Amino acid sequence: MKILVVTQYFWPENFRINDLALGLKEKGHEVQILTGMPNYPGGRFFTGYNFFGPLFETYEDIPVFRVPLIPRGNGSRFRLVLNFFSFVFFACFLAPFRRLGTIDLIFIYEPSPITVCLPALLLKKLKSAPVMFWMQDLWPESLSATGAVRSKKILRIVDILVRFIYRRCDRILIQSRSFFEPIKHQHYGPKRILYFPNSAEELYQPVILEKDAYERVLMPEGFCVTFAGNIGAAQDFGTILKAAELLKSYTEINWVIIGDGRMFPWVQSQVIKRGLNDTVHMLGRYPAETMPRFFALSDVLLVTLKKEPIFALTIPSKVQSYLACAKPIAAALDGEGAKVIEEAGAGMACPAESPKALAETVLKFYNMSETDQKEMGNKGREYFEKHFEREMLFDRLEGWMKELVTQTRHKGTKKEVKE
Repeated sequence: MKILVVTQYFWPENFRINDLALGLKEKGHEVQILTGMPNYPGGRFFTGYNFFGPLFETYEDIPVFRVPLIPRGNGSRFRLVLNFFSFVFFACFLAPFRRLGTIDLIFIYEPSPITVCLPALLLKKLKSAPVMFWMQDLWPESLSATGAVRSKKILRIVDILVRFIYRRCDRILIQSRSFFEPIKHQHYGPKRILYFPNSAEELYQPVILEKDAYERVLMPEGFCVTFAGNIGAAQDFGTILKAAELLKSYTEINWVIIGDGRMFPWVQSQVIKRGLNDTVHMLGRYPAETMPRFFALSDVLLVTLKKEPIFALTIPSKVQSYLACAKPIAAALDGEGAKVIEEAGAGMACPAESPKALAETVLKFYNMSETDQKEMGNKGREYFEKHFEREMLFDRLEGWMKELVTQTRHKGTKKEVKE
């Protein structure tokens, strides 16, 4: 099949769609990418990129067509709106003139914003190709949950846009089973909603580090609770910092934060203000391939989300990465994500936005034997292989794609015969 992937984010930005594109290519499909200029999460263009280009390059022999956009900057509402809509504008304007050739299927990747669907729907009309939409984030719910939009009037407008998009997608893939009801309530046919969770790249697996490994120098000595990923509003770093304050007297317990994002400066300043320099360590951003190595030096891996109904429906994508690396997980979140961790026996979950409960959970891990910690990690790996293993999910996706393309061609043939 000839598959066009439409995504605002792509390599060198670190998103699951990078691995999915490679997986489809490995299965023999012709894959092309339509995306923007990389600027996430720092808000600045990556080295070697600017507003004007490069407009074309390749990633592992996959053609990548880029369009200009305004970078996220400091992540303010105004800059995010400019970022989202500049991608839509330039993608809609330029994509029809790119030499994309024949397309059998258009695949949309949406970690946010949902506006990424608009260029894909335009191309659906121009290329007569079905659209498969892999939803990572519910809109407009996520807008109100993060505080990005508070106006009820704007949220109603976004809701109308969401319905417009849903009705024009041939299939919607959901990363969490809890997404099913909200989408169904938007009058979208339930038979067209398919559960397709995130997996994790093959690099995420248990590793044993060399004695002279570089990561050993970066990680503090003692008991390490490691958070890896985006440092944003949704991740509720207020709760993490308060829990660190509550355990400040336990000098052996270290909170390690790996990543970047628009809340990084705030968290950094709060670490100093609260006198947590000795126990909270902000390492900055490192390549994805180094994450299993950092995890190997950690005792517990941490995942947090704010206490919002929308976040209770989602499974943070880092959960799959953590499970794959066979490390116990401390979770301060509600709903589906907590359910997966507890069902797997891979860790302990406490309510979102409860610093005291998070501190107590970390203390339980701290007082737990290494044998019990290892058993939790192994259970997590087993659960990952059963429910989230990469090749299994790719086989499932490929089957759905072939079925949709066949159905679309059959409908087209019947229409031609009638005419």
